[in-house]
Amino acid sequence: MSVHGREALVTIDTRRPAGRIDDDVYGHFLESAFFGNIEGGVFDEGSPLSVAEPGLLHGTRTDVLELVRELGPGPIRWPGGNFTSAYHWEDGIGPRETRPSRLELAWGGQESNRFGTDEFLAWCEAAGAEPYLVHSCRDVDEAVRWVEYTNSARATTLTGRRAGNGRAEPWKVRYWGVGNEVYGPWQMGHRTAEEYAAAALEHARFMRLVDPEIRLIGVGIPWQQEQWTRPLLARAGKLLDYLSLHLYGASTHLWTGDDDYDAVVAQALYFEREIHAYSQLVTELAAELGLERPPALTLDEWTMRHLEPEDWPRPLPGDDGGIAERELPETGGGVAGPELPEAGGGPGRRVRVNRWSPRTVADLVFCAGVFHAVHRSAALPAPVAMANPVNLVNANGLVVARPGGALRSAIYHVWHLYRHHTGRTVLPSEVDGPARTAAVRLGDSWGPDGRLVTAPMTVPYIDVSATRADDGSVRVAVVNRHRDENIRVRIVLDGSTGATPARARVRTVGGDAPGLGAVNTLGAQDTIAVRDLGEVEASGGAWEISPHSVTVLTLLEELS
Repeated sequence: MSVHGREALVTIDTRRPAGRIDDDVYGHFLESAFFGNIEGGVFDEGSPLSVAEPGLLHGTRTDVLELVRELGPGPIRWPGGNFTSAYHWEDGIGPRETRPSRLELAWGGQESNRFGTDEFLAWCEAAGAEPYLVHSCRDVDEAVRWVEYTNSARATTLTGRRAGNGRAEPWKVRYWGVGNEVYGPWQMGHRTAEEYAAAALEHARFMRLVDPEIRLIGVGIPWQQEQWTRPLLARAGKLLDYLSLHLYGASTHLWTGDDDYDAVVAQALYFEREIHAYSQLVTELAAELGLERPPALTLDEWTMRHLEPEDWPRPLPGDDGGIAERELPETGGGVAGPELPEAGGGPGRRVRVNRWSPRTVADLVFCAGVFHAVHRSAALPAPVAMANPVNLVNANGLVVARPGGALRSAIYHVWHLYRHHTGRTVLPSEVDGPARTAAVRLGDSWGPDGRLVTAPMTVPYIDVSATRADDGSVRVAVVNRHRDENIRVRIVLDGSTGATPARARVRTVGGDAPGLGAVNTLGAQDTIAVRDLGEVEASGGAWEISPHSVTVLTLLEELS
């Protein structure tokens, strides 16, 4: 059934900027030993698609590198993730043939250490990215010496080793993480809030003695936030530039047989709620504790998780970019609708994340909604100043690599579109348009009844992020969350329709996909891609926005 005549009124104030978006929100994430991020993704020794010449880039995939370079990536977080907590950086430097191979404790594999610090930093340099290194926060001296190895210009034994390993000049790594999720018992080095606060203070103090210019990211937390954050800011807040926040959404489409579209795209509202709540708490605590300013936030792990029953055959990567064929029971699993039994081993079946499930149209629309939440946070005292999705390459990432080649996944195009075609100055905007009331999933949180936790929210079909670019033009990013209806968007600048240009350069993605479950493959790489529609005149003062789409309109002052 189609309802005709849906329209959203978008009012934008170009005269009172609400903040500035940091380029670092278009950052990325790579984790060693993690489902093809590095080995089989960034790094693939022996592949005819990899660099054959000797040097730090030897063995890296040229096709992957080119797709990453095309993104214009921001900071890339490495080596994890959970991998970080047991990692020793000195295992990954020096001649590759002499590096130790070790059991990898986070993901149960084996780490060859053939792609280490120098290789990662050289790869970032080649990709035009800024490195973001994460230390385990388990050994102050090890952290200090890592900063010395990468950043010091003084003649020491470690900087001499760096020169011998192919880099005479300092790497000048600016971003450093002081631990990863140390609040969790799944981490080696798990600590209480007080213990982590003391460790973060000591690590930060001595790392800064080596290089006062580094910027430090402390471990924030998505639950029990005041109990964790208060002692951390009280002890180490003066030395931390950022606090991390990790948020994950949940999709059930692999199991239920339903596309799960509406449930997925709505979870951007949950992300925005969590960002605002943590920003407010950090701001209040910083003021109470007498800090000069609150740390900014880094959303340095976030994505939409595709869940499936743990008792299904384990998924493997398919040659064409998705999941390899496997025999599955009928979808539905005996569960009505999108609700799943709990993941933690209750009365229902356990679930896991399918790391090889390709990104869909729903993921694309969800990711754009999260970016809008991040953009709006620029008006907060503790904004999201960096964001790094899980993952950049493979493992549900932006770039998909297989032995036969590499491709841009559906969500790749959101990063490219927003990085290159939106502005950085946030303009206040409001949307008056159609919406629905829904029980929105609170990410991948599970209740005692074994079901994903939800909360009632009003979900607007049209979501807008308005910005001004450095060239002075107004850029209006529009998400149409409706699954099957066009919605007309009428834009009013500064309270007057006369101030609104009648033409816009239009770039859009998702709306022409052959279905909500459509994905890109090596055989059909542009099924989902940005379509540049050129200059489009408003019809009756409004632009028609396709369903399940992400569109950026560059408003044009005059006909060209």
